[in-house]
Amino acid sequence: ELVGRAIRRAVAACGLPEGVFSLLGGSGHEVGGWLVQHPAIMAVGFTGSYAGGMAISALAAKRAVPIPVFAEMGSINPVYLCPQAFAARTDTLASDFVNSLTMGVGQFCTNPGIVIAPAGDVFEEFVRLAATAIAMRDAGTMLTGGICTAYGQGVSTLSACDGVTLVGQGQEVTRPNCARAALFRTTAADFMRDPAMRHEIFGPVSLLVSYSSEAELHALTESLEGQLTITLQMDDDDMAHARALLPIFERKAGRILVNAWPTGVEVCHAMVHGGPFPATTDARTTSVGTGAISRFLRPVCYQDLPDALLPPELAYDNPLGLSRLVDGTMQTR
Repeated sequence: ELVGRAIRRAVAACGLPEGVFSLLGGSGHEVGGWLVQHPAIMAVGFTGSYAGGMAISALAAKRAVPIPVFAEMGSINPVYLCPQAFAARTDTLASDFVNSLTMGVGQFCTNPGIVIAPAGDVFEEFVRLAATAIAMRDAGTMLTGGICTAYGQGVSTLSACDGVTLVGQGQEVTRPNCARAALFRTTAADFMRDPAMRHEIFGPVSLLVSYSSEAELHALTESLEGQLTITLQMDDDDMAHARALLPIFERKAGRILVNAWPTGVEVCHAMVHGGPFPATTDARTTSVGTGAISRFLRPVCYQDLPDALLPPELAYDNPLGLSRLVDGTMQTR
C-alpha cells in the first residue's frame, strides 16, 4: 500500500494519466481471477507459486480471446561447487552460501535452494561449516502468515524424503510468522530418485547434494527442471569441468553465473530473470530488466505508409532525431 501510494504520486508528478497504475488488493483469489478474465486485459505478469501460475494460465487460455501469461513460478537455483574451487575456498564458500541463503529470510525467487558438490572430506567440511554458520542465524519474519505456513510445510515434506538428513538449523522461532533456517543433505542418487526434492521451498532452506562421479553429476544436471539461475563457483583449474556442464546449463536456466550468488538481481539491459518451464511459462523474455517491456508489446508493421500517417518515431525525416535501425543499419542523429 505504501509503495502503491508512492507510485501514484510519481505518476502525477510526471503528468501521466491517472489510470496508468492501479493497486487492487484482496485476501483470496477472486480479484486475480476477475482481472485475468476481463476483456480489457491483454497480457498478465505473475510471480508466485506453480499452482497459482498454472491456474492463471488456464483462465487466460479459456477466454474468448486468449491472452499471454508470463508467470514466474519457482526455481531451486542450483549452485555447483567445482572441485578445485571447492577445495581451495571451502570456508569462504560456506560463509557466502549461508549469507545468500538467509538474506531477506530466504524470500528470493533466486535463493540457492540446492548446492551440488563432489563427495569426500571437503564436502563433509563444507557441511560442518555451513551448519555451524546457519546455527547462528536468528529466525526472521516472513512477508505473510500464509508464506510462513507454506515454508513450514515445505521443510516438513523435504525432511520426510528418503535419503534426506537435517544437518543444521537456525535459532528457535520465538515470534509469530517467523521462519527458522534449515540445511539438509542427500546424495545425487537419492535426489534423482525423488522428484519431491526438486520443488522450490520459498524461504531459508537448502539441500546439499554430493555426487560420486562426473557421470553421476551430468545425469543429475540433466534431471533438473527449468531454472531461473544456475551458478558455478570455480577457479581457473576448473575450466574443463565447467565447459562440459555449460551446454546443459544453457538448456536449463535463464541466467548462468560464475563466482557470484544468484540472489543479486539487477535492473539493467542484460538481466534475464526468466527460464525454461516450470521456472516460467515463457522462457523467451524476462520479468526484471529493461527487456521486460517486451512482455507487454506487440509488433506492428507499417508498409509503404506516407509520413503523414506514420508515428513521428518512424517518419522518414526522423523529426525526433532518434537513433534508429534502418534497413539493418544503425543511423544516429
